[in-house]
Amino acid sequence: MEVSGSAVDGRPVTGAPPAFAPASAATPVFTARGLAKTYLAGDVPVPALKGADLDIRRGELVVLLGPSGSGKSTLLNILGGLETASAGTLDYDGPGLGRLRMTEADDAALTRYRREHVGFVFQFYNLIPSLTARENVALVTDIATDPMPVDEALERVALGHRGDHFPAQLSGGEQQRVAIARAIVKRPQVLLCDEPTGALDIATGRLVLQTLARINAELGTTTLVITHNAAIAEMADRVLLMGDGRLQRETVNARRKSADELHW
Repeated sequence: MEVSGSAVDGRPVTGAPPAFAPASAATPVFTARGLAKTYLAGDVPVPALKGADLDIRRGELVVLLGPSGSGKSTLLNILGGLETASAGTLDYDGPGLGRLRMTEADDAALTRYRREHVGFVFQFYNLIPSLTARENVALVTDIATDPMPVDEALERVALGHRGDHFPAQLSGGEQQRVAIARAIVKRPQVLLCDEPTGALDIATGRLVLQTLARINAELGTTTLVITHNAAIAEMADRVLLMGDGRLQRETVNARRKSADELHW
């Protein structure tokens, strides 16, 4: 993987550097080497991800930062088992599953991985309008092996008092927090968030980011947030900058800012 830019200490990066990984000795949840994805537009190959090398450690909060088309969503979808890579290797190491080489796994193994180990939060909430907040969250418990109580999940996103309300009766930020409760009710090891504040105003976005940071701290859930908003990067342990389908630079934050400190 060719990387441009500067290392965290300011020294230039040249050639093919080691995989992006924090200084922490914590166990890697994800280990990717040469991860690539190419789509076909008719007969024309369109590379979306061009040989990513990275390690994501257990319990980290990582922000993938970059403009539209930089490969962020493609990488997140591969990590989540929603898409398969065209080349390279991706290993996941999680309790109850052991080490899974996702790039060689069959559909049954990937389905089990998504069902038991990963929670997803997207820009659009995808709540069922005819169900209450509590019922939307409860849907996931039917496929989870060890779900937390639904009311506990709602309390963790500060919506215990809104469980009987329908999506149309909730604000955008409240709907997104219901979506987060739905993602965490199955106790996932990994929480993957694709532009979770993209449809929200600043004040509401901060509330959602506070919720994600609290889940990361309280449950130890490895959390990846992709965004084009550079301000959000300041709440992360590490920031991985993406551009043109490549991981270009890593930044390790000396101190994670709280959501209240972020401005955009």
